[in-house]
Order: sequence, then structure tokens, then C-alpha cells
Amino acid sequence: MQNIILNIDAGTIDWSRAQFALTAIYHWIFVPLTLGLAVIMGIVETCYYRTKKRFWKDTAKFWQKLFGINFAMGVATGIILEFEFGTNWSNYSWFVGDIFGAPLAIEGILAFFMESTFVAVMYFGWKKVSPGFHLASTWLTGLGATISAWWILVANAWMQNPVGCAFNPDTMRHEMVDFMAVAFSPFAIGKFFHTVISSWIVGAVFVIAVSCWYLMKKREQKLAVESIKIASLVGLFAALGAAFTGHISGQQVAKCQPMKLATMEALYNGGTEQGLTAIALINPFSQPDYEHEKEPALKIDLPFALSIMATNSPHGYVPGINDLLNGFTRPDGTQEPSVEEKMERGRMAIQALASYRRSKAEGAPKDVLNSQLSILNANMAYFGYGYIRDRNEVVPSIPVNFWAFRIMVGLGCLFILFFAALAASSWKFPKKLMSSRDITALPSWHYWLAIIMVPLAYIASESGWLVAEFGRQPWTIQDMLPTWAAVSDLHSSSVITTFIIFLVLFTTMLAVEISILLKQIKKGPGAN
Repeated sequence: MQNIILNIDAGTIDWSRAQFALTAIYHWIFVPLTLGLAVIMGIVETCYYRTKKRFWKDTAKFWQKLFGINFAMGVATGIILEFEFGTNWSNYSWFVGDIFGAPLAIEGILAFFMESTFVAVMYFGWKKVSPGFHLASTWLTGLGATISAWWILVANAWMQNPVGCAFNPDTMRHEMVDFMAVAFSPFAIGKFFHTVISSWIVGAVFVIAVSCWYLMKKREQKLAVESIKIASLVGLFAALGAAFTGHISGQQVAKCQPMKLATMEALYNGGTEQGLTAIALINPFSQPDYEHEKEPALKIDLPFALSIMATNSPHGYVPGINDLLNGFTRPDGTQEPSVEEKMERGRMAIQALASYRRSKAEGAPKDVLNSQLSILNANMAYFGYGYIRDRNEVVPSIPVNFWAFRIMVGLGCLFILFFAALAASSWKFPKKLMSSRDITALPSWHYWLAIIMVPLAYIASESGWLVAEFGRQPWTIQDMLPTWAAVSDLHSSSVITTFIIFLVLFTTMLAVEISILLKQIKKGPGAN
């Protein structure tokens, strides 16, 4: 870690990143459906608890069965993801394991234990525990999955905005000094609510799609109609909630990761009264010439919207990519250093650390050690920049962030309209307008439209993660540790081998899950 340029094969870095991305993408296929279905099956069983009608019990058991299939696959991919921190990212684990390991350990001990306990009661306790206890177990299963997501997102949020920690030059590790700051940072809270609420969209879309398939086949119509009623309201609430929490997350990004926001917007040169880009001609396959272009071609924006989103003021200042590279003066008069200056100060920190450790091993006087520590502490905020070789390395992929952000937001708007229309149709509200609508007798293309929403929901969900993770490149930990300094010193052929194994394994697991889900859907609730 004391070497400014670590001698690790570039192929190892690229394949390690690809393998982690592969695992994370597959894992995130299963997680949002688990979180979303947990809410809907809890509401359905609550209907059974209140009415005691057999229909609601059968409906709850049907959705719980689909939940269980998906839940098992999510656990399998999640465990592999955590192991990769040790196998592929050992420098990272060494550097910040004392902090990053805490939320993962809590997730494993508390949330995972909670899920595994109550999921057993949910599946096997229908005739063994009271209806009230069983209902509580169903909700606690979902709550356990949500708490599990909380600690995972706390760990991820800390990588995006490291707080509550201090560097110990004697152990060469960052150590936690404020657990509450890590666990309840504004970045973590915003990320949790946006991620979990948007996951409910996936669950709602899935339930509606399955129900529409039943309506198209003229079977299980009562289950389909009542499920659509519930899922449309859950989905509408989630879609509106995702928009609101997305605004909060955007403000956190503007504050803690301004380069990510600038690339999301393709904002080359910032300023006050900035508009939010609706669309622009960004080549999806190459990084634009942001240093020489004033702005992207054919840019159409919403006046003042970006300044409002980032600062809550239409006159707020938003820095662009070149401002962040060259340094700029903030509205409060303080100066943000250029990237070159940060790189120089980062190298000073790394050299001071090396000198301190060497001097201490040689038994140097205390005043010498204190002098070296003073240099280290004065430049520690830019420690990670000492590993940067070219200032353009701190600019993430503009095409990926720009288009992924617009796909996510565009599909989010589509889901608001979709759920609102479906809720109005299924609940017949307003009554005068919707009284003649019968969702059991619509033309088949209506049902196909709802089924097509399933892949669109996953595209929106994965796009959100692309923005979150591509947007913080090149950092594994924002401003602290770039990806090439965090990776394990493995031979690239080893990582390629495991990448191929995981690709085959995860694809097989996904195919198996889809196959089992389709079989259970075809059997219907009568198979309980």
C-alpha cells in the first residue's frame, strides 16, 4: 500500500471488476423481487387474518411459494458476493475491513438469522401456530430481508461517502471511530429508502404480470383481480416514493460525489442556474471531449432544474467536470483544489506514511515521527489521489452514467403512469369514468403490456446500480482508494477461470429459477 503505483497486472484488475459486477448484477436480479413480494404477501395474509376467508389464505400461500423460490437464489448469490471481498479485493479488505466488516457481520448475524427463522414458520407453521403468530412471522420475514438490505446498503454507502473512521498509521488500516455515523449517515439513509422502495416496484410489476397472464388465460380470475388491486397501489406508492427519495439521493450525490452528478448530466462546465438535461446527443460508445466542448450537442434541458435538484435553489452553483478537474471557488468563498494538486498532496501523504513507518522501525526520535505524522494528517484527505496517474482517470464513463440515469428516470415516470392507470381501472376510480371498465375482459394486448413491464422494471433497477457504481469510478472508496489499489495480487488467468465458472453457475441458477417459477405459476394456487 505504500507503493505509489502498485505492481498488479491490469488484466487482474479488469477481470476482478468484471467478476464482481457479474455477481452483483445477478444478485440484484433476485433481491428486489424478494423485497417487493414480501410487502404484497404480507398485505394479502393480513387480509386473510382480518376476514378469515379461505381465498385470502390460498392467495397468500401462492405468493409465498413464489417468494421462497426467489429468496433461496438470492441467498446463494449474496454469499458468493461477500466472499469475493476476501478473494479478489484483499487490499481493500485489509485497508478498511475493520469498518466494512461490521455492517456485513451484523447483517449476517441479525438479519439473516431473523429471515431464516421466520421463513420456516411462514412455510411450515400454518397448522402449528396461531394465525396472529403466523402473520407476524410473514411480516418479520419481509422485515428481516429489509434489515438485511439496510446493512448491505450501509456498507455500500460508506464506500460512496466514508465517514466515522480514522486512519491508524501503525496498523496501516482505517478504523471505525463512530459507529452511529457509519450506520446512520445521511447518504446511507437516502440510499436505503430509495433502493428498497424502488424494489417494491419490481415486486408489484411481477404480481401484476402473473395476474394478467391468468386473466389472459381466463383462469384464477379472483386471485388475479384482487392481487392487481393490491399490487397497483403498492406500485403507485413505490413509484412516487422512488421519485421523492431519488431527489434526496441526488442531493447527497451533489454534496459528496459532484463528479458523479456532473457525468450523469454530461455537465462539462458548471455554474449557477443550471438546467437538468432532458436529452442530448451523447455517443454511447465513447467518452466525449469534455475538455474542449462547451456542452453536448442537441442538448435540451429543463431550466433551473439541476440547480434546484442539487442545491434547493434555482440560482445554486453546480460544478461541471472541468471545474472539478481544474479547481473552483465555492459559493462560500472556499477553494476546491485542482485534481493535480490533490494528486500531489496524495503522494505527499503516501511518502509521509512510508517515512513514518521506516523511521519508527529504526527507532527515530519522537519529534521526527510527529513531523512525519503532521504531513500525513495534513494531506490524508487526498491519500487516494496519490495512486492516480492521470487526472482524467477521475472522470467516470459519461455515456454509461448519462444514459443509465435517463433510462432509470424515464422508466420510473412510465411506472407512475402505469400503476396510476391500473389502480384507477382495478378500483374503478373515479367511478363515473371507470364503471364500464372490466379488467377481466380487456383485449389481450393490455395483458401483454403488463407482462412486458417485468423486464423494464429490472432494466430500471439495474440502471440505478450502474449509475451508483460506475459513477464513483475510479474509486473503490470515494477519494480514498482507487480500484487498482484495492484488488488482490492474483494472476489474471485465475480470475478469468472463476469468472467463467460464476457466469455458467449464475446463468444456470437464473434459468432454474425462471423454470421453477413458470411451473408454479402454471400450476396456480390450486397446487398448494
